[in-house]
Amino acid sequence: MSDAVKHECGVALLRLRRPAAHYEQAHGARAYGFQKTALMLEKQHNRGQDGAGLACLHLRPSQGRPCYDLEKSVAPLPLADLVSRCGRRLAEDPAAFRGELFLGHLRYATFGRHDLAACHPFVRDSAFLDRLLLLAGNFNLTDTRDLADALAASGHHLPSLADGAVILQCLTHALEREHARPEGFRGLAHVLREAASRFDGAFVLCGALGDGTAFALRDAHGIRPAFWWEGDEAVAVASERPAIQAAFDVPTGAVRELPPGKALIIRPDGTAALEDCLDPAPRRACVFERIYFSRANDAEIHAERKRLGHALAPQIVRALGGDLDRLFLSYIPNSAQVCFHGLLETLLGIAATKGRTVRFGQVAVKDAKFRTFIADEAARNDLAMHVYDVTYGLVRADDTLVVLDDSIVRGNTMRNAILPILDRLGPRRIIVASSAPPIRYPDCYGIDMATLDELVAFNALEDVLREEKAEGLLLAAYDEARRQLTLPPGRQANVLRTLYDRVPTDRLVGAIARRLRPQSLRAELRVIFQSVADLRRCCPNHAGDWYFTGDYPTPGGNRVANRALVNHMEHRHERAY
Repeated sequence: MSDAVKHECGVALLRLRRPAAHYEQAHGARAYGFQKTALMLEKQHNRGQDGAGLACLHLRPSQGRPCYDLEKSVAPLPLADLVSRCGRRLAEDPAAFRGELFLGHLRYATFGRHDLAACHPFVRDSAFLDRLLLLAGNFNLTDTRDLADALAASGHHLPSLADGAVILQCLTHALEREHARPEGFRGLAHVLREAASRFDGAFVLCGALGDGTAFALRDAHGIRPAFWWEGDEAVAVASERPAIQAAFDVPTGAVRELPPGKALIIRPDGTAALEDCLDPAPRRACVFERIYFSRANDAEIHAERKRLGHALAPQIVRALGGDLDRLFLSYIPNSAQVCFHGLLETLLGIAATKGRTVRFGQVAVKDAKFRTFIADEAARNDLAMHVYDVTYGLVRADDTLVVLDDSIVRGNTMRNAILPILDRLGPRRIIVASSAPPIRYPDCYGIDMATLDELVAFNALEDVLREEKAEGLLLAAYDEARRQLTLPPGRQANVLRTLYDRVPTDRLVGAIARRLRPQSLRAELRVIFQSVADLRRCCPNHAGDWYFTGDYPTPGGNRVANRALVNHMEHRHERAY
């Protein structure tokens, strides 16, 4: 992706099933659990740029010392710093980070503080082991304030309204209520159900009680990803399947997806079972995971991204007028690479039927990122465009250069860095192809796209309405959005959809191309987007496409869309939830 987009976090949960001596004898590792958890985190480090944390729970703690070890880091390279911190403690203390249960987290903040207090795992301490709670997760809620108000009404004071603090308090409140039942404690699944059934948003929650009970819970729509594996020596949970495969050298089929609405409960004796927790809901797993976020070394994601490339081929051939001889095909590094392979395979097949071939190569190369405090805007912009470099001598003057990107969000990098430097190669025409449809709607489930001002598709929508002298439609939508916000979330409709329905897709795409075009660009420019229909065919099990369709999986999504429109019209550049 050419635009930098913050996204969801990564989690890793590991429960060892054998005594420590077994791992030292079988694997030669005195810190087996720590090493495997660190490896799972490393294989997900794309999910953590702002912070990292690791907790280790001891199931039979000695009196006089804590039952858990905890380290966190918000250093510039937080995961590397975290591993170094834990390593030092391992060297100094023979018991540190050598317990039976590990909970790791990588933080990629979409909102909130960048300090240690905002890093997971969060802890609710208690002298009673069955009431001590460690929590880490991948979550964004739309109703945090509503939950906080409900807690306040029951006598709680929350020092923070961040999602993590509110979720921790909801869980501990439900835990205390369950322990207070005259009939007795029914189990952790009942606690999770009481707390999480009120959450509106996306979440994978992982945690442990001090008595050794661990859990992983996924939201009922399955918006955020989670996978688990069970072996003779351990049970593991992670946000991405290949992280578990790499750590334990197991095949794809051995790692199972955590079912939406289910809780994986790991008991103190190490046995694990899935338990019903949340009421069933339509599956709306996030499709952006498949397009961009998760690593493409997952076998299923790799195949889907190739299909996304295959699906773009007909549009590109039409845009070329069938002239493949003057095509040079490339991509924007790095996440579009697998999709590029799928597109290339299809175009090579088409060319072969005509006795032709397709020229291709990597013309855009991501260079070192410039960081500068130069005050002169022109000089600063000139440096910024050199975040990317190009390979000279591949593109001819009469070529159409087709560059594939996985998606176009804001368009700033495309306009200010990529297109100007590609233009130096002297192509007659540049076609930018996006493997995703236009991103029209804000997100509230884990991706930093909560304002309309930064979406180039919405900017283009306003351009079309102005061209048609139809600004009144925008004002009418603003009034309706304000009215909708007075209704309960479950009764609100997404007003933004009425505006997009007013503009044909080809008009919107043309306006996006004009927005992306640098003023000094010499080449002709065209932009091609994947259709929603083709996206759904390529990723059939991931129907969470609200970015493109406005069809949000939870009621809070429509409220966020309406709030984003009101904020835009009132020039309030703030988060919509």
